[in-house]
Amino acid sequence: MRAVVSKGPRPSPEFSVSGRISKPVHEVFEAVADPKELSGYFTTGGAKGRLETGATVTWDFHDFPGAFPVHVVEVVKDEKIVLRWGAADGNDEAGNYETTVTMTFAGLEDGRTLVTIHEGGWRDNAAAQKASYGNCEGWTGMLCAMKVYVEHGINLRDGFYK
Repeated sequence: MRAVVSKGPRPSPEFSVSGRISKPVHEVFEAVADPKELSGYFTTGGAKGRLETGATVTWDFHDFPGAFPVHVVEVVKDEKIVLRWGAADGNDEAGNYETTVTMTFAGLEDGRTLVTIHEGGWRDNAAAQKASYGNCEGWTGMLCAMKVYVEHGINLRDGFYK
């Protein structure tokens, strides 16, 4: 697993994390797109709605109480999922805004799947930078939990937050 945080002359915060899962692409893709599967290892309060282009689904987490909307921008089966959701930077002075999450799924020659998650669109301020670090941590945790769930059927997050 690797995380890359962009640096430069004051760019907006963005990051990418990636990891390899020892299952075929379709199975790994479905672990994200199917709300029942996603609820088995990631959304500790549950996911409602399949990830399909144009849909708005809800995700609920015990560590961030209250279900919130996730807007599905684009889905390319077994290749890519693009989402937009509210930035959790706690900075309301400039109004609410969304960040964009792009997940890609690539089959590897050895039968594993490389999953990469990129999130960008944060504002250029300290609160957004802090929130982006939190989301980077969250997506890294999601990849770890997905790997264990898909490969071994274990929910790492069960009882972790509540």
